[in-house]
Amino acid sequence: MDKRNSVLDSLDIQPKTKSSGKKRKWREIETLRDKYRLEKELRIYEDSLEYMLDEF
Repeated sequence: MDKRNSVLDSLDIQPKTKSSGKKRKWREIETLRDKYRLEKELRIYEDSLEYMLDEF
């Protein structure tokens, strides 16, 4: 009976760690995407700002 409980307990733990690991990786990917998107937007504004300053 104890062996069965220990096996069932170990089965309950494994899927949670796999799914949380996947979620963590997706969060990291989304963070990187947001970072690159922000950098791209900032470059656009920086270029337009330089253009405006050149006119003055």
